[in-house]
Amino acid sequence: MKLPKLQNSEKYVGLYVFDFGEHTGVGFTAQEVAELLESEKYKNGKVYKIHKAYPDGKLELKGVRAEIFQLEAGMFFYSGDIETARADFKQLVNLAVESTPPCRAKVHLTKYSNDKFAAALIYPAEYDDEISAWLLDGEYKTTGAAQGGIEAVQRYYDAKPQILDRHQLFAKSAFENRTGEQLLACLKSAVVR
Repeated sequence: MKLPKLQNSEKYVGLYVFDFGEHTGVGFTAQEVAELLESEKYKNGKVYKIHKAYPDGKLELKGVRAEIFQLEAGMFFYSGDIETARADFKQLVNLAVESTPPCRAKVHLTKYSNDKFAAALIYPAEYDDEISAWLLDGEYKTTGAAQGGIEAVQRYYDAKPQILDRHQLFAKSAFENRTGEQLLACLKSAVVR
């Protein structure tokens, strides 16, 4: 795979490289990659996330499985009482007010039983690393057990706990996502942003 020489390569960290087979494109957002993978023509493309960039234009890439763009991941912070769970829930919502999350996400305050509650954070699986970093940077801490991952989300949906409160988090992206014709128009470019 041959990548183009990039100016200001550090601005590409967190974006994606899409390998179309005959050429590659650098600078796609997660939403744009998801749209490409949903299309019949590009469903077999290979995707790499840009993790590090160096001043000389070199990039450090990590391969990303295509199915990740169709899944949700989550983090679940458990407690034995509603007061603690509500505090964990409010802390997540307040963190999003203080520091914009890296992607859209939903936060639920849930009740499994009279002695099992959780603050649930559910988001697109391709943002797992960014959500973890966001929580660490925001110094989010709880006192109970925690569980996370793609399988944890499926177990959550299967358990069908009672949702007592909910909040939608929105990200502020540095890049505008292209869709449809706009996205198709940039596919032949080696650098799309």
